[in-house]
Amino acid sequence: MDLIITKDALVGGVHFFENDKPNLIAQKALRVNLSDLAAMGAEPIGYFLSIALPKEDFDIDSWVSSFTEGLLKDQREFGWQLWGGDTVSTTGPVTISITAIGQKTKNHNLTRSGASPDDVIYVSGNLGDSAAGLLAIKKGIDIPELIERYHLPIPRVELGRAIIGIATSALDISDGLMSDIKHICEQSAVGVEIFLNNLPVSSSLKEFLKSNLFETKHDYSHLIWNGGDDYELLFTAREKDKSNVEEISRTLGVKITEIGKITSGNKVILYDTIGKELKIENTGFSHF
Repeated sequence: MDLIITKDALVGGVHFFENDKPNLIAQKALRVNLSDLAAMGAEPIGYFLSIALPKEDFDIDSWVSSFTEGLLKDQREFGWQLWGGDTVSTTGPVTISITAIGQKTKNHNLTRSGASPDDVIYVSGNLGDSAAGLLAIKKGIDIPELIERYHLPIPRVELGRAIIGIATSALDISDGLMSDIKHICEQSAVGVEIFLNNLPVSSSLKEFLKSNLFETKHDYSHLIWNGGDDYELLFTAREKDKSNVEEISRTLGVKITEIGKITSGNKVILYDTIGKELKIENTGFSHF
């Protein structure tokens, strides 16, 4: 077996709200790391946790009690364990850092560098729900389905393992579809064509986008393709493997949607609903 190691950090006020329930913060911290393992086709086995907690005006006992409940819930759900770590105090916000370890069979790899022209591009689940949930929280609008997706992403661990040998490239979407797909383009030396009409959108998000919940009308459709925090799998496969992808979708009960194709060259193109190239600016989330 090969060991797969990944690391993600979450900071209060940046990746979660300071008043979020600690159990949900714990689950999100684990799940963003699980999503990285899924994108490499790895089975999660253990993780190390370091956490910095405020010294003043902070109920440590109550917070930690709830936080560990969240850890335990997702340890049981995803079949892995806490192996160790460290706890320190800080004068800043709550900060959580997780090093996740997975395993996979040797030479059975999912990478970003294997896509070829004419490969089909797929994505799991729906896009934009988490970004819309974040917006709803900020606007004080209660849309439970979208807010839940913001707090609790769904790491596609089983799907990542199932597409080994079929996917020519893969990654998980954390910073937004059109931002993250550039990593495949750069490492595979290819271009992409994505079709807005094909992007999978939940009924909750469709209703959200059509609603008049804001004082001024604004087009929030960009949340679908550059909202971030989706943590869905984006992968490519050869045209001849379409039936295999469809079978995996049926077997796992996971929605998988064909959204475009790989092209030669290096252009990253998103076509709008009438087939015109959509001009993309400031795609995806950036830490800096």
